[in-house]
Amino acid sequence: MRNIVITGSTRGLGFSMATEFLRAGCNVTLSGRGEKLAEAAQSELSPFEGKYIYVPCDVQEKVNLQKLWDASLAQWGEIDIWINNAGQNTPHMFSWETGGTYTENIIKANLIGMIYGSQIAAMGMLKQGHGAIYSMEGLGSNNMIQIKTILYGTTKHALTYFMKGLAKELEDANVIAGRLSPGMVLTDFITKTPDGEQSDVITDEKFRKIFNILADKPETVAKYFVPRILSNTKNDAQIAWLTNRKAAWRFMTAGFRKDRLI
Repeated sequence: MRNIVITGSTRGLGFSMATEFLRAGCNVTLSGRGEKLAEAAQSELSPFEGKYIYVPCDVQEKVNLQKLWDASLAQWGEIDIWINNAGQNTPHMFSWETGGTYTENIIKANLIGMIYGSQIAAMGMLKQGHGAIYSMEGLGSNNMIQIKTILYGTTKHALTYFMKGLAKELEDANVIAGRLSPGMVLTDFITKTPDGEQSDVITDEKFRKIFNILADKPETVAKYFVPRILSNTKNDAQIAWLTNRKAAWRFMTAGFRKDRLI
């Protein structure tokens, strides 16, 4: 039995991973910025009553992440896997056009929140003698530059560096650190702005074409990730869904993927 904590797990890939972990027999702590888990999410998780808890957590505040660890530890007794999944995006615009609040929020959520979460998880897991910490990579982790998304890419590039460094720092411990690379996933993160409006990126013909070739639904990626996370014992592992070989095959068969997602 594994005890799992996932930040940013009220919807999208985080929620799909939580569901897959529960199906695998794990105990799961879900978290998000809302005071309660949405009724629709509660209904979907009803078969797993008693196997999950929800803890409100804004990852921009370290004290909230500590409360997330403490509440999970009190509920499950120990925490085997901690996943930094919470993140934010900015409106689809040039970096110099992006407002200060958007700029600060994306850095605090995607980078500082991930570092805080990793620090708290590492200290707790070193104390209990075991554990695994994973963070979610994204556009920018592999040095790819996409205009009008470079603030997001900057945070993900830094995330990859940090997680590789954390793995190196944990080399002599019984705690491992790794990265999850989902590729492109159909979530509100793509289709909506941080303010909940429809993103203009999905009306871009070039983007739509590439997205329909390469992207997947969150439940598809979660079904791939979860068994590999549970079985992994390697430090500094990268669990990648959309590999270069898989991407190449999709471009070769692009004619069958038109408008399949958006």
